[in-house]
Order: sequence, then C-alpha cells, then structure tokens
Amino acid sequence: MKLVGIVGSNAAFSYNRLLLQFIKRHFAKNFHLEILEIDQVPMFDASFDQTDHPAIQLLNKEILEADGVIIATPEHIHTIPPALKATVEWLSFKITPFIHKPVYAIGASHLEQGTSRAQIHMDQILESPRVDAYVFPGNEFLLGRAKEKFDSEGNITDPKTIAHLEKCMAKFIRYVNLINHLENIPETTIE
Repeated sequence: MKLVGIVGSNAAFSYNRLLLQFIKRHFAKNFHLEILEIDQVPMFDASFDQTDHPAIQLLNKEILEADGVIIATPEHIHTIPPALKATVEWLSFKITPFIHKPVYAIGASHLEQGTSRAQIHMDQILESPRVDAYVFPGNEFLLGRAKEKFDSEGNITDPKTIAHLEKCMAKFIRYVNLINHLENIPETTIE
C-alpha cells in the first residue's frame, strides 16, 4: 500500500514533519509513505493560474497514485496554516486529486490540546466541493506538547502516544482498503 504524507507547514523545522517521518519509519512494514512538502507551493490566486507549477504538479501526481493521504497539520490561530490552505485550493482549482481519496488529518503542536481545531477545519475543507475527499472519521491523533514527545533522533518517546498512533493507523489502513474496494465496485443505476 502506498500512502502520501503531506507536511502541512512551510517552516524549515516542523514537528509535523517529524511526526510523518516517525510514521514512515515505524510503519515501514505496513505501508510505504511518501512524504511531500508544500514549501514551494505558491499562495493561491485564481486570477494568476499556476496549476502547472512543478510543486503543485508533483503533489497532484503523488496523490493520484496513492491509496490514501495523511495530512499532518500544525495549528495557527485556531486553524490550519495559510500555506496548507493554499495547497488544497490549488489542488481543487483545475486539478482535483483528492476526489474520492481517503484522507486522514493528524497533527502535532506545542500546545496541550494538540491541533484539535485545525483538524476540524482541515476535515471541513477536505469535504468541500471540488475537494470531495473521503475524510477518515473519528480516531483523532492529536500530539500535544510535541517538543516533549520527540527525542533528538525524531522518535516519539511516550509509549502511550505510540500505542494510540498504532491503533489509529491500523484503523486508517482498514478505512483506506474499504474505500478503495468500494470505489472499484461498478456503479449501479437506480430507476
């Protein structure tokens, strides 16, 4: 199984990047995770079409080829960062790789509550017209106090956090398999 992990920050250092890198290593036997960056994606401007920008085209290609997507978002002022919002806007403007794609929003934050508000907003954005992703319901993974949860090698140090992540990822893998199975069943017409 191939999954895409999108780092929801354009910052040089991000706990969400560390989280995706940990997932890639920890679950290497369960799936392949391709980690993608958004730091080169231009801000969205519908009057200046940049759909052909290499960063946007790479994201589009990788998402289309993936079985599912994990978006690791920070929380900035109770929502997702502008760079992540711009990325999703480009990927729903003239190209639409998220349509019917299983997507899981997770996140890491300095604050205790993790990225609870940002994840709610991310899910709402992913369900909007022209994005139309299959958002993985429930099973929130909110990594609060991220600075205390990683060691110097980028490993999560708290066993309870790892156990919760393992439970969430196992459910997401089942969800991805279910959605992809349903999407491959021929449509029936109702008369």
